[in-house]
Amino acid sequence: MRSRPARGGESSAPPPVHAAFALWITAVAAGVFETVLAVGGLIADGDTTAGETAGGLLLRMTVFSVAVLLAVQLRHGRNWARWALAVGLGGFGTLSLVIGPVQWLADGHSPLDAFRDLGVMDALFGASRVLHLSAVLVALALMFAPAANAWFKGRSGTRPRGRSGTPAKRPSGTR
Repeated sequence: MRSRPARGGESSAPPPVHAAFALWITAVAAGVFETVLAVGGLIADGDTTAGETAGGLLLRMTVFSVAVLLAVQLRHGRNWARWALAVGLGGFGTLSLVIGPVQWLADGHSPLDAFRDLGVMDALFGASRVLHLSAVLVALALMFAPAANAWFKGRSGTRPRGRSGTPAKRPSGTR
């Protein structure tokens, strides 16, 4: 697939990169939704303090903000952002999404146990988690699709461009 020219003569990201960007944003939105449900449940049950809630929210909002910033950089062709997303959120983030259910199953529960006393909030959270995990896994695959790889490879040798679209001048004494 060919990339379209963008402003300034740079090529636009190929469709797999655009789709990966959209899926990272979807994953963040699902994570925000899950956070709202979890915090609401903790507050309703009285199982948390204001400090614990604030600390957890601060951590999650930081991760979500970094994820969005990395996704934007991915769409602009920054290969380092692609790798940061792959390792940080694709690796460690995915582990954080699946470790709870895996531990629950390892404790001797059956998958059917999850559906026995399923409430509306549980179903919403589960559906959001499935969407979240699916978005991450598909985004990972798309970021390394052949068209994405070729686009990132082609961008790695390019020099930054000035406003006119010509290569930016570098200060003397630099390469």
